Amino acid sequence: MTDTVDTRPTDLSDPAQAAAWLTLLDHYACDPMGGSRPLSPEARMHLVDRLRQRPDFVGVMAWTGAEAVGLANAFEGFSTFAAKPLLNVHDIVVRWDRRGRGIGQRLLHAMEALARQRGCCKLTLEVLSNNHRALASYRRFGFGDYQLDPDAGTARFMEKRLDA
Repeated sequence: MTDTVDTRPTDLSDPAQAAAWLTLLDHYACDPMGGSRPLSPEARMHLVDRLRQRPDFVGVMAWTGAEAVGLANAFEGFSTFAAKPLLNVHDIVVRWDRRGRGIGQRLLHAMEALARQRGCCKLTLEVLSNNHRALASYRRFGFGDYQLDPDAGTARFMEKRLDA
């Protein structure tokens, strides 16, 4: 039996939806691909309020009836080469017991629609190199390695932690 899945923009001003969103994000944080640790008490206490203040935050949630089963979080950035905004998908979460049912693809389609509404030139995302299931899903959706010139190679995502 296939569940009916509805996707809609995330409304963090709705307390019930914000609680469901936080539970899903914590579910992802506990996954090996999310770091294998629950969200910190600091994040749990402040994340929703801080995101509500950010005009660059864009979210979509997937629902089966009244049950939240997935989410996608993104932030608007800007492409200097295209002189247009872009949307960077920061998190995609599908509950363990709902994976393999196309929910991630639905979330990506909803995110693409929001990006087009905002006049974005592209969607971007980062994925861990060993997350083969997610990589396959993103490639099926149309994502590819970021490359300007084949002779220059592909881009690598890097970080420098400032809170350590």
